[in-house]
Amino acid sequence: MSSNNPRMQEICVQKICQNSSIALFRIRLHLLGLLYPPQILQEDLPLTLLAAHTVLQGRLEVENVLKGDDDRLLVVVGPCSVHNPEAALDYAKLFEGVRGHREKMSFSSLCVFTLKNPAPPLDGRALLMTPTSMEPFKSTRVCASHAHCCLKLRNSGCLLAASSLIPLHPSIRPIWCRGGAIGARTTESQVHRELTSALSMPTGFKNSTDGSVGIAIDACRAARTGHVFLSVGKEGLSSIIETEGNPYVHIIMRGGSSGPNYAAEYVRDAGKKLKSAGIDCSHGNSSKQHEKQKEVAEDIAQQLESQDTSSLIMGVMLESNLVEGRQDIPSTGLASMRYGQSVTDACISWETTIPVLERLRAGVKGRRALAKQAALG
Repeated sequence: MSSNNPRMQEICVQKICQNSSIALFRIRLHLLGLLYPPQILQEDLPLTLLAAHTVLQGRLEVENVLKGDDDRLLVVVGPCSVHNPEAALDYAKLFEGVRGHREKMSFSSLCVFTLKNPAPPLDGRALLMTPTSMEPFKSTRVCASHAHCCLKLRNSGCLLAASSLIPLHPSIRPIWCRGGAIGARTTESQVHRELTSALSMPTGFKNSTDGSVGIAIDACRAARTGHVFLSVGKEGLSSIIETEGNPYVHIIMRGGSSGPNYAAEYVRDAGKKLKSAGIDCSHGNSSKQHEKQKEVAEDIAQQLESQDTSSLIMGVMLESNLVEGRQDIPSTGLASMRYGQSVTDACISWETTIPVLERLRAGVKGRRALAKQAALG
């Protein structure tokens, strides 16, 4: 057959284009793994009726705190990230043991930050981004493990909160969670603002890494309005999402490169722009020294007992784990790691957490005394 044959030339061009497109597309890809569609995970790992009721009731209570109809303090406490589901369950059992008799004074939630932590220089990894062995990362298996971990925690009676970092599958994690948070590095992201407008749970925006509260306020304004954007639907297919907006967004003051912003002067300044705000005891407010979370919590408790700031604080966040500090993931695998210790941000220990919660409880009691005194004139 002559090389001048048009059909042969066409076939050759098609093969060249096909091979070129593969080379162009996969030039930097190590692995492509398919994810379970959210709908399949929900069908395989359904919530019990009791768990569903607890989630809905928990969201309603958070909404009432945000509206000012509930005078309890929203306390979000738990690991910075979860890389070991069994350790998370052990933490949850300890937490549930102390939550019930304190709930009249402080409104508490187990905080599970399950997605990859982008904070340099730690290269932090959590359950969704941690290899479960030395084999190549298996996205479907780990995604199912993440969902199963959330379900176990939820069915154990825990009230879950989670950080939304990777803006995929907005329809799945909210099923298990009572509340959420958008981190400092993604608060300015339009994609995350759109995602938050679709979430059926209250969600907080942290101030930006430079400490600016204004960016978080802008994020709240954006997330309260409806949006139309591209995302992934329950079927796992690319979809067009239209949202109504999330009326229960709020800001979380976490400090920044300019320094902490938990002190009364910052809270009063924020109070000029907002009804109330949450305060993160970790990150910039603790200068990334986990032991300082106790000092921050003490200051917050004193502000709860002070007339000019008591009504301006609606919640507190603490990074806590079974064991204090943090560790790196060793090259030998997960088996040699210390049980119950963070692989991302350093946390205070469970033993340290208990007196911190007690002090916050006392602060809420002081706030109620102020309100009662004001009501009596």
